[in-house]
Amino acid sequence: MRIIRLDYRIYDDIVKYAREHLPEEACGLIAGEEEEDGTRLIKKVYFLENIDHAQDHFTLDPKDQMQAIKDMRANGLKPLGNWHSHPESPSRPSEEDIRLSFDSKASYMILSLMAESPVLNSYHVENGIYEKEDLRIISQDYFY
Repeated sequence: MRIIRLDYRIYDDIVKYAREHLPEEACGLIAGEEEEDGTRLIKKVYFLENIDHAQDHFTLDPKDQMQAIKDMRANGLKPLGNWHSHPESPSRPSEEDIRLSFDSKASYMILSLMAESPVLNSYHVENGIYEKEDLRIISQDYFY
């Protein structure tokens, strides 16, 4: 199981952005570094427009995606996957999420806002099957 490390401040930014875009799904890309053992450190999250403006699915703006990829390259970051919110459903891939998960190298992060406390999980999806990744919210003071 792949380990994903995410700084708590980035997590807070994702939650804030997703709540600001309710009742729509919010979405974006994740970038960072990957260690030899496959551990991923997310260093930057990109907040992109959901051009569908829908509550139950999202489409990333292609122009915004290209800008994000250019920024990743300029900053020496590796594209690691994407993230989106589920305003009224659990933090697990929907059938549509699975069907549209074309990149088996990507991490797919899903933030559920259905309860008072948000829940964020990350998944690896390949051949229509998803597996939860080991997502660890970290700080400078504490992480493993």
